[in-house]
Amino acid sequence: MRRARKSINQINVVPYIDVMLVLLIIFMVTAPLINPGTIDLPSVGKALSQPPSPPLEITVKLDRSLWLRDLAVAGDPAKRITQNELVARIRDKLQRAPDQGVVIAADKSVRYEEVINVIDLLQQNRIGKVGLLAKSAGQ
Repeated sequence: MRRARKSINQINVVPYIDVMLVLLIIFMVTAPLINPGTIDLPSVGKALSQPPSPPLEITVKLDRSLWLRDLAVAGDPAKRITQNELVARIRDKLQRAPDQGVVIAADKSVRYEEVINVIDLLQQNRIGKVGLLAKSAGQ
């Protein structure tokens, strides 16, 4: 007479523990042998220099008016200007001084779209070296 087989409803975890301990020992032995990667950061030979000439400053006011001021000319007041005059004057200045930069200063209440429109206008007319002017937190 045969006995009915009884199903085993328990898992023997001892072999799994043995494998985990062997892996733990392997990692503990090999971890100190691995050299950490090094990162080569770019370095600057000297401090960043100031631009060759002060930039032209375009100011966008809350009423969407544009004002142009040449920072290279001491005491030059900002002058109200139209978009067409703006492009013409900047091109004229860039023909005389090709390394001249242009910065855009906008009132903090001006819509972001207005600043982007001025940047787009300058890009369409192939005027490069355009930056944004901002105050530092302490000012």
